Amino acid sequence: MRMPPLPTPAPLDEPSRVVGDRPTQVSKPITISPYDPDWPVRFRREEARIRCALGATALSIDHVGSTAVPGLAAKDRVDIDLIVADPADEDAYVPALAVAGYRLAAREPHWYEHRCLWDANHDVNLHVFGPDCDEHLRHLILRDWLRANPGDRVLYEAGKREAAAASPMSMSGYVAAKGGVILDILRRAGLS
Repeated sequence: MRMPPLPTPAPLDEPSRVVGDRPTQVSKPITISPYDPDWPVRFRREEARIRCALGATALSIDHVGSTAVPGLAAKDRVDIDLIVADPADEDAYVPALAVAGYRLAAREPHWYEHRCLWDANHDVNLHVFGPDCDEHLRHLILRDWLRANPGDRVLYEAGKREAAAASPMSMSGYVAAKGGVILDILRRAGLS
C-alpha cells in the first residue's frame, strides 16, 4: 500500500457540506461506548447490502474507524469506506444506494470529492472516495496500526473520550479535538 502524506485539516463548514434537511449538529450528546463484538457483524451485513445494490460499481468496501478495531471503545456507529470510480458521479451510485436504504447526507467536493451517506437510523456512515485516495489510505493505515499496537489504541481511546467530553454536542468539534492524537499515531505508523 502506498503511504499517503499526513492529512491537512479538512474544512468543517457544516452548512455548506450538508445535503438535504438534516440537522447540522448532533441532537444528543456524543458518547463513547465499550467495544461491541456486534460491530463487525453489522459491517458484514452493510457490506452485503452495498454490494447487492452496486455490484461492480463498488470497487472496494472497507470497515474503518474505531468500530473496526477490536477492543477499542467507539461511538456506536459503523464507518465504512466505499471506493467508486468517481465519487462526483453521484448518478452512478447514489440512486442505487437510496433504494437500499441510504441517503446522501454530506457532499465535500473540495475534500477528495468525499460523499457521506447514512442509513435510516444513522447507525452507519458510508464514506465514498475514489481510487487511491489519500484519506481512504489513511483510514486503512490508522485502523491496521491500532489493531496491532495496544498502547496507541489506549491513547486513542483516551483522546476520543476527552474530545467527546469537550465537545459533546458538536461533531466538528469532536473531530477537531481528537485530530492531534490521530496525527501523532499516523506519524508513528510511518506517515510524514
